[in-house]
Amino acid sequence: MQDFSQASGVLSINLNNLEENYKIFQDKISASCAVAGVVKANAYGLGFQPVVEKLTELGCPQFFVATLEEALQLREFNKKTPVAVLGGLYHGSENDYAAQNITPVLNSINDLNRWQNLCLNKDKALSAILHVDTAMNRLGLSMDEADNLTSNLDQLNGVNVQIIMTHFACADEKDHPLTQIQADRFAAIAAQFETVFPNVQKSLANSSGLFRSNDYHHDMVRPGYALYGGNPTPETDNPMQRVVDLAVRVLQIRDCKKGETIGYGAGHKFTQDTKTATIALGYADGFLRTHSGNGQLYWQGQACPVLGRVSMDAVTIDLSRIDGAQPVQGDMIEILGPNQSVDDIAHAAGTIGYEILTSLGTRYKREYV
Repeated sequence: MQDFSQASGVLSINLNNLEENYKIFQDKISASCAVAGVVKANAYGLGFQPVVEKLTELGCPQFFVATLEEALQLREFNKKTPVAVLGGLYHGSENDYAAQNITPVLNSINDLNRWQNLCLNKDKALSAILHVDTAMNRLGLSMDEADNLTSNLDQLNGVNVQIIMTHFACADEKDHPLTQIQADRFAAIAAQFETVFPNVQKSLANSSGLFRSNDYHHDMVRPGYALYGGNPTPETDNPMQRVVDLAVRVLQIRDCKKGETIGYGAGHKFTQDTKTATIALGYADGFLRTHSGNGQLYWQGQACPVLGRVSMDAVTIDLSRIDGAQPVQGDMIEILGPNQSVDDIAHAAGTIGYEILTSLGTRYKREYV
C-alpha cells in the first residue's frame, strides 16, 4: 500500500475502468473496425506510460499523439505498436519519424512532398496517414487538394498510405447538421481513394462521433476523452465508467465572523458566522481560477461551496451545511469522484472536461488502481 502521508492530494486513476471503457467501444463497433487509442497530452493528464501499457495489454492496434516528442517518448517503452503524430511532419525531423517507425499524419501538400522525397531517397514505401479537412479549417488537406491527389498519383508515388482520416467539429452536439455534412464529404473523398488504394483504411469518429451513428465507424475509431471517463454525449447520462478520482488535503479549519472577508481581493464577505476549510488546491493544480465563487467540493457526500477567489495553492470551502462529523486538518476532500464528475466540475468553471483533465497538476501523488 502506498504511503500518502506526505501528499497534498491524491489522484487515483482506475485502469480497470479504463479497460471497461475500451471494451464499451469495442462492443459498439463491428468486427471489421478497430479502436485506436488517443493518448496525447500525457494521456489526457492521466499518465502516458501506464495508460499506453494498459491499452497495449488490451490489443490496441494504433496510438495517436499530438507531437513528435510524444511519439518519441512512447517509443522509449513501446517499440512495436504503430503511433501517428496528429501534428504532422515536422520540418527537419523527417528521418526521426522513419528511424523510430513513427507515422506522420500528412496535413498538407508540403508534408506529403517531404515525406515522398524521403520514401524515394530511401527506396522504401514508408507508412503515412492522409488527413483531409472536411470543416475544421485547422489542419489537413483541403477537399480540392485531396481530390486532385486521386487524379495525380505521381504525388503519392512511393508513399504507403495506410489510413485516410478527418475530424469532426461538432459531434458532441446532438443533431448538429455539420456532423452529417462532414460524414458525407468524407465518404465521398474516401470512395475516390479506395479506387486507387483498395486497402486504405478510413477513420472518422472521435469519442462523440462513435456514439452518434454506426455509419461513422468505418475501419477505425479514435476515442480520446470518453476513454478517460468523459461524457461523449452531453445531452444524456454518461455511458462511460469513471476513471479519475481526486482528493485533496485540508490545511486548516477556521471560524470566520459575520462581516469578515476571505481571500485575495476580499472576494467573499460573510453574512453570518461560518466555519471554513482551506484546501491544498489551486490553479497551479488545475483547479481553475474561474471556480472562484463557483462550484463545490465534497466531504463524505455533502457539498461544500467554494468561497472567494481560487489562488495558486489554496481554495476555501464553506462547511456550514455539513450534517454530522466535520472534517479536520489533514482530512481529504473530494474534488473528483462519485459525487462530482470531470464534466460537473468543468461546467461550474465555464469550460469543458478536456481542459480539467489535461490541467491536472504535477503536485498530486498518483496511484494506479
